Amino acid sequence: MPLLEPLAGTVPAEWVRLDDRFAGIRGDSHLERLWTGGRWLEGPVYSAAGRYVLWSDIPSDRILRWDETSYQVSVFREPAGNTNGHTLDEQGRLVSCEHGNRRVTRTEHDGSVRVLADGYNGGRLNSPNDVVVSPDGAVWFTDPAYGIDSDYEGHKGSIEVGGCHVYRVGPDGALTVVADDFNRPNGLAFSNDGSLLYVTDTEEATIRVFTVEGDKLRGGELFAECGNGAFDGIRLDSEGRVWGAAADGVHIYHPDATLLGKLLVPETVSNLCFGGPKRNRLFLTATTSLYSLFTTVNGGRQPYDG
Repeated sequence: MPLLEPLAGTVPAEWVRLDDRFAGIRGDSHLERLWTGGRWLEGPVYSAAGRYVLWSDIPSDRILRWDETSYQVSVFREPAGNTNGHTLDEQGRLVSCEHGNRRVTRTEHDGSVRVLADGYNGGRLNSPNDVVVSPDGAVWFTDPAYGIDSDYEGHKGSIEVGGCHVYRVGPDGALTVVADDFNRPNGLAFSNDGSLLYVTDTEEATIRVFTVEGDKLRGGELFAECGNGAFDGIRLDSEGRVWGAAADGVHIYHPDATLLGKLLVPETVSNLCFGGPKRNRLFLTATTSLYSLFTTVNGGRQPYDG
């Protein structure tokens, strides 16, 4: 694997408190810029077993890898089907959304790639965007059309499945639509007990929350509206707070939907994940750079991204 230039310096990190319950949430006063030089970075996932982070540089059609022990950065896969979001399943296998190939895949332990979903009712998927795995092993993913809007993040094409939906691939491989009333569904994350699913709609600049009932969703009420730009990726911490990527950084919400505060970042944040041995290191993909900082909170159980 060719090595790329690693650590690229630090920038100030500003924590903005908007509610008294934000008082215990803080961390480093600086962000480490672990790597820079991408076009539009997305989809960070932390491997606890390997102690590394994988993330996508979508327009450059590659997956990059940062090693926690050496700080070295290398190309993990190129070409990569213009991958966007990633997660790990219950066996530690990489599950990826591929804009360019219009599919969701799983990388097996031997390095082979298996297609989990690439079409619905006779039509190709749009451009799968982000993905999570539930405790029963089902794969849930969003399918907006960003990868077929132009050739920048994939290949220009048309919607063949009737809209931009949220899907579930069951343990038996069956693909079903679980939500069909989104404009552009994007990031998604389960609550720590798996009973709720949060989904962002980037074009509407909202987060909605659903109750999970087995292989179906109920509800879909508005949870939050973004006050700066739009939401992209989301994660939860161990206390059930929702951390949402936005234009000015990361917005942090109490489970009751109160905006507690923000972490301001000098580039537009696309996605995030918690990692490190204690899951208290926050990794951010933000436009051209991969950032990290240590925090006083721990990442929640997002089966199974670490």
